[in-house]
Amino acid sequence: MATRVDRPPASAGVLATTFRAFGYRNFRLLWGGAFTSTTGTWLQEVAQSWLVYTLTGSTVLLGLTAFLAGAPILLFSLIGGVVADRMDRRKLLLLSQYTQMTSAFVLAALIYSGSVQIWHILALAFVNGTAQAFGGPAYQALIPSLVEPPHLQNAIALMTIQFNLGRVVGPVIAGFTMQWLGAAACFALNGLSFVAVIFSLRMLQIGFIPKKTEERIFTSLRDGLRFVFHHGSMASLIVLSFVTTGLGVPLITFLPTFAKDIFEMGPQGYSTMLALSGSGSVVGALVVAWMGHMRHKGRTALLMLVALGVFVAGFARSPSYALSCVFLFLGGMAIIAVFAMISSLVQVLAPEELRGRVVSVYNVAFRGGMPLGNLATGFLAKSFSPQTALLGNGLLLAAVGLYYLAGQKQVRRL
Repeated sequence: MATRVDRPPASAGVLATTFRAFGYRNFRLLWGGAFTSTTGTWLQEVAQSWLVYTLTGSTVLLGLTAFLAGAPILLFSLIGGVVADRMDRRKLLLLSQYTQMTSAFVLAALIYSGSVQIWHILALAFVNGTAQAFGGPAYQALIPSLVEPPHLQNAIALMTIQFNLGRVVGPVIAGFTMQWLGAAACFALNGLSFVAVIFSLRMLQIGFIPKKTEERIFTSLRDGLRFVFHHGSMASLIVLSFVTTGLGVPLITFLPTFAKDIFEMGPQGYSTMLALSGSGSVVGALVVAWMGHMRHKGRTALLMLVALGVFVAGFARSPSYALSCVFLFLGGMAIIAVFAMISSLVQVLAPEELRGRVVSVYNVAFRGGMPLGNLATGFLAKSFSPQTALLGNGLLLAAVGLYYLAGQKQVRRL
């Protein structure tokens, strides 16, 4: 298991409680590298979405790009979970980072040379998704090795903070970078950002040594799936994560449509909307981190899911840019609270020897809901309107949350 150092002091102050996991050296290293890389990833996300929509003007292709980025999660993440339980998780993560870094530099070169085509973007989105399908389970399974069990929820909340700080900082940088240096610079900066996470991974003082086994991959996979589906509350958590991403994430994916066509704004208006959503997520994650090892996480997650549905529906029907920004901020708070609590419950319920596989099933639901939800919402937006598509998503989210609150005791009692 991991070598834990720099245990946090037993302080009850607000800051000490909120940032308790930073008392662990390994966690600080991974957090810093991940934040730098996440900021770069959002630089690329903003540039890529804007580039696709500018080149094609198609909501279907916008949704297809997001679908191809997430489809490998459905195809390969379960195998990635088995691999994460059989090899050094740090080495698997490094391979994933090198692949994504290369992809970013290739896209930067294609854009700079003026030869980029839509199929280049689609193909490399699939490559990135494949790298994340193997890196994701290893990354999530690594976090419990960095902190003591009582501080796991705090660590997960702080990790969501770095992700959403990247959502705030990245789009702001992207808006200025695209205006003054062009889209190619966004992709190049993303490539450089992977250096930080590669360095931090090499500095970690951990030693996960998997048990030697001659068991076939699909036999190992079956064991993980059996645990998930025979543990009633775990299966419900998986379903909820799929629904949340499938119906909630399109709010972010289709922001270029609202910024460009509905509010008639440029890249900076779009990046501002992204930044406000990310700011709300940071606030939500800080609240979850401060709450620490709270009781009734399941019930709270379901209440936040209902609130998320209301905010998505409100955004869809909003008549003004200012009000839309308010709903984006509140939606960011709600969605990150749902994710942090569900992820914490999954990690706590999963045994160490099965953690990579269990987390990979969660990862399939969490990440797999995105491409399917984005693709479906893209077609609905084309057939009806973006506002109608997101309104439907919001109402469904609220309905699912109310259903689990009223009729499903397993999650509500967690």
